[in-house]
Amino acid sequence: MLNMYRFVAAVALVALSSVVAGAQTVDELVEKHLAATGGRAALGKLTSRVSTGAITVTTPVGNLPGTIEMYAARPNRIRTLIKLDLSAVGGGQIVNDQRFDGTTGYVIDTFSGNREITGAQLDAMRNGTFPTPLLTYKETGLQLTLSGREKVGDTEAYVLVMTPKAGPPARLFLDPDTMMMVKTVMTVNVPQLGGDVEQVIEFSDFRDVDGIKVPFVTKVVNPAQTVTATMATVTHNAAIDDSTFARPAP
Repeated sequence: MLNMYRFVAAVALVALSSVVAGAQTVDELVEKHLAATGGRAALGKLTSRVSTGAITVTTPVGNLPGTIEMYAARPNRIRTLIKLDLSAVGGGQIVNDQRFDGTTGYVIDTFSGNREITGAQLDAMRNGTFPTPLLTYKETGLQLTLSGREKVGDTEAYVLVMTPKAGPPARLFLDPDTMMMVKTVMTVNVPQLGGDVEQVIEFSDFRDVDGIKVPFVTKVVNPAQTVTATMATVTHNAAIDDSTFARPAP
């Protein structure tokens, strides 16, 4: 019986050793992700990104097609211009032009009306450093913790919880095989949608652009709708005028 106890203890010790050996620290996961994306050096050389493509919005009345243009520039300026075609449901064109100049945000919205971006939405934009917050998260005061693994499709992805100084935390899902970020989850208060909304963003179809892996398909899911953007072109380090991100003059 004593030998059996020793055998069981030995097996348990081997199993525990395997778990510890396979454990990943936050810093190790971040560095593996950055390396898989293209590496710190290549990411550090990016000054801007311009992406264009098609968009589909799934609604209760059917799928609405449109176009999307995205502009991003260091350190954290971004603009997303969406034009939806509502002719299939008897409407015209809807334009949603969301701009953030690094400090303030504004939306030109022909459907719901133009408005300032405030509150948690604005905080989330301020935390979105280009090309990725993970490149300089320690310097910017973001806190990262590893909360284990969760299923994304058939894969047990690593889950990092990113907590900023202000604004909503985000959960980042890293594929253990490719180390690419395949999903993010964030709860943001959106008054236009009635309060707190959990927004899930899924990334796929990663392609090499100038040595950087870029997702060409992005799917955004919230209780109101599902938006799928499929990029046709991605250009790095293009000159983008500051006015692109600024609120238009009245």
